[in-house]
Amino acid sequence: MKLIRFTKKGLYCIPGKFYLDPWQPVDYAVISHGHADHARWGMKRYLCHHYTKPILQHRINANINIQSLGYNETISINGVNLSFHPAGHIIGSAQIRLEYKGFVLVFTGDYKTTSDNLTSPFQPIKCHEFITESTFGLPIYKWLPDTVLKQQMHDWIATNKSNNRTSVFFGYSLGKAQRIMKMLEGVDDIYVHNAIYALNEAINSTDITLPRTNLITADFNKKAIQNKIVILPPALLGSKMLKRIPNAATAVCSGWMQIRGNRRWRAVDAGFPVSDHADWNGLLSAVKATEAEKIYVTHGSQATFSKYLNDIGILAEEVITEYGEEQMEDVETKVAAT
Repeated sequence: MKLIRFTKKGLYCIPGKFYLDPWQPVDYAVISHGHADHARWGMKRYLCHHYTKPILQHRINANINIQSLGYNETISINGVNLSFHPAGHIIGSAQIRLEYKGFVLVFTGDYKTTSDNLTSPFQPIKCHEFITESTFGLPIYKWLPDTVLKQQMHDWIATNKSNNRTSVFFGYSLGKAQRIMKMLEGVDDIYVHNAIYALNEAINSTDITLPRTNLITADFNKKAIQNKIVILPPALLGSKMLKRIPNAATAVCSGWMQIRGNRRWRAVDAGFPVSDHADWNGLLSAVKATEAEKIYVTHGSQATFSKYLNDIGILAEEVITEYGEEQMEDVETKVAAT
């Protein structure tokens, strides 16, 4: 059964007459999560998870026409039963399950299969067709346990404090920043840029309570943050704000740090491979758990990952989309400018 058509505007549900994470304005958009490459402005109607609703209202417009559902709740749209299920990517992220006349398709958006004690853990869903991302769809990407990463980050902060240095972590304002905050909770006072602080406020408007943070303003007191913890968006690498932070030791938190010496981040002191996406084993386990008859592989290493799936007997096809972290970073460069 043909339930989804891949169009120039995005993934279109034919019988439901709505789009999944469209990248051009449409009448009805079902959104998997709040990152800018998946949730864009200009839609006449939005549907998302309850936790994503205030994020979209903050990032797009408070007055958008938006409806939300909880996980495992079902809504019928033109005969298509739609429900959201935990994706484990960031707070509010959801896999979108579509069922029509007994045929089931699942669109993942972005996802992570390991728990981070902050987002709702990934929930495998059996289906006929499965649309998966492949951001880190190469065998080299195998994440360390969070307990190990957390200890490494704590040790780095302790070393910095002993050398009278301020620990500055760079992570995307939505998702990565909150995860860093959770991993560093209780270590010391945490200061965050306004782009992060504002999103924290939006998230805290739900029933989620994030670790306490302090807002670092443009005219911050240098003595107050000396030897403390600061979290900034990646767009502020090399910024005037960073240069004003006393004796800053810098670290990027990104899955790309799995490859040592990544040129993209060569100007920082340290890197921690903290990722909100599934690694190679996570992608494989998610695909196999669906028992799907066909897999569509989207953004990332889709050529490699789809080829591997076909080689092991799982029917897979590449799909070109406009999703990807680079676009999210472009947006945050604008909102985080200081």
